[in-house]
Amino acid sequence: SHHHINSVKMPSNNHYQTLGLKRGCKDTEIRSQYRKLALKYHPDKNRSNPNATANFQKILDATEILGDPTKRRAYDRE
Repeated sequence: SHHHINSVKMPSNNHYQTLGLKRGCKDTEIRSQYRKLALKYHPDKNRSNPNATANFQKILDATEILGDPTKRRAYDRE
């Protein structure tokens, strides 16, 4: 039978998922992943994609939290 998979609403604040990283990854991984994704999803590079700005903003938000050790610890406790 053909199952229709509903688009599952992911918790929008899963910052690790946004960056494609695992909880417990190194700070250096966060920074290098950010650079890679920021280049890939930059709105100027994705003019045809209406979601580019939102995706880019998610990457910025994720990096702001995970890139700051204090905020990251608080986030990990949530």
